[in-house]
Amino acid sequence: MPPPVSSAVILTKAVGGNEAAAIFNSAFGSFLGIVVTPLLLLLFLGSSSSVPFTSIFSQLFMTVVVPLIIGQIVRRYIKDWLERKQPPFGAVSSSVLLMIIYTTFCDTFSNPSIDLDKFSLLLVLFIICSIQLSFMLLTFVYSTRNNSGFTPADTVAVMFCSTHKSLTLGIPMLKIVFAGHEYLSLISVPLLIYHPVQILLGSVLVPTIKSWMVSRQKKPLQTRRSLANVESSRSLENYLAIPSGHKKKVSIVRVSTSVSSALLIILRPTGTI
Repeated sequence: MPPPVSSAVILTKAVGGNEAAAIFNSAFGSFLGIVVTPLLLLLFLGSSSSVPFTSIFSQLFMTVVVPLIIGQIVRRYIKDWLERKQPPFGAVSSSVLLMIIYTTFCDTFSNPSIDLDKFSLLLVLFIICSIQLSFMLLTFVYSTRNNSGFTPADTVAVMFCSTHKSLTLGIPMLKIVFAGHEYLSLISVPLLIYHPVQILLGSVLVPTIKSWMVSRQKKPLQTRRSLANVESSRSLENYLAIPSGHKKKVSIVRVSTSVSSALLIILRPTGTI
């Protein structure tokens, strides 16, 4: 499933990570997931599957890609008006997301053929939490290697963007890919649970990840300060090792150099009027 555009960026910003990288990865991943997700389904289901992938791609294009393209085109012409009026699109987006979750839950649990007890729901919840924590740990270990090239702020963006999944894009994909399937409601349950779990788990881990990032960012500064102290102590030791007669000469040379520099600054022509 493609990553969400909002939750990963919000959590990355709350920690203080690389917000620009999170925005780019979320937007690019959303476009990439539209193509990659059906291809992965084709790979896992096999070439002998009766799923009409041509129809699926056309419906996904009309449902997801076309609205995004139209929105970007319209935004170019009303950008100034949006910045001036600032309509509550954030509240509208959250309301639409809640409506999608509510209607999907209603469709899922109103189906009489679904057989899902409390133990199964708890087991699915445990598996989803374990999978998400494992993926976050895996991305953390990979992005914090010495030769990875990622900064601590980049690591935060990688952890959230690579493990979060979009409900707003995932549910329409499932409804299109598995249209008419008798177990569509059951197939939607993991994604319905995954979305709130990723937000709650990310919110719980924000203070821990933030303290780790701050401590990692302080280490290079402390290293530079310690190196500067070492250089200062070495210079002092070298000066003390000079014989007393030569120390006066060194001091005189330093003073004369400073005086010469000051005279050059004073006597430097300032230009003509």
